[in-house]
Amino acid sequence: MGHHHHAGHDHHHHGDPQSQGKAFVIAIALNSVFVVAEFIFGFLANSTALMADAGHNLSDVLGLVLAWSAVLLSRRVPSQRFTFGLRASSILAALGNAMLLLLACGAIGWEAIERSFNPPEVGGMTVIAVAGVGIVVNGYSALLFMRGQKHDINVRGAWLHMAADTAVSLGVVLSGVLILFTQWYWIDPLISLVIVAVILFGTLGLFKESLQLALNAVPPHIDPEKVTDYLQHQPGVREVRDLHIWGMSTTESALTAHLVMPDGYPGDQTMAAIRQGLEQEFGIAHSTLQIELGNTNHSCSLHVHPH
Repeated sequence: MGHHHHAGHDHHHHGDPQSQGKAFVIAIALNSVFVVAEFIFGFLANSTALMADAGHNLSDVLGLVLAWSAVLLSRRVPSQRFTFGLRASSILAALGNAMLLLLACGAIGWEAIERSFNPPEVGGMTVIAVAGVGIVVNGYSALLFMRGQKHDINVRGAWLHMAADTAVSLGVVLSGVLILFTQWYWIDPLISLVIVAVILFGTLGLFKESLQLALNAVPPHIDPEKVTDYLQHQPGVREVRDLHIWGMSTTESALTAHLVMPDGYPGDQTMAAIRQGLEQEFGIAHSTLQIELGNTNHSCSLHVHPH
């Protein structure tokens, strides 16, 4: 369906931020209302599976808020004090989001394990109805992010979350159907533990990645050896020293390096070409390169005292 109409939209390569913003607002509002309803009904129907799914959906609302705020904050103009703008807030938010999810997992998992030993009666019909609504809400939200997910890791995260949620809600519906026909109430805590495992699996990845970014690690999609290799093969470069690459936000990377060029400064055009190459090949849009002639062995050797 409609595969040929996007030719005209090529000029905004990054998915229209306006429509992305609208997608975020709709998805956040829909999912927030649903989380509250799902938790209340889960409590009333005695279903940890519904409560776990509410926790899972809450994780997505947090993820969406995070992704959206990252989009907004990355547009904030740098100030004298915050010379990078507030870009790194997206990294801190990802970290906070991951920690909150790990806590939620612990709470739901604990409750589910306690219930496995003595499963209470569960209202199967309520479970089916509420999780059914979940399929619709999550499925619709996933569609909203379909277009922007190719260009921004934050939007892709939102899209993956929503798609995964739709699958989880489907699982909860099936558990409700089984309970309705078999009265096996232990299915409910079991499904909640499966959901907790799903959340943990996703969250640990997010936690690891955001922690690495917060510690100024090289972003996962950049291979530092290839960057060094690229710089060393530029005309006039004999050696690359003091190379640093880090993520300024969840979507932007920066680099600083010293290039040893014995023939001196190669001119602005060459330097611009090197920087452009860094952006095209590795997505590093902010690079600072310092030229050295290399006539000192290394700055450290200057401090040796004569005997």
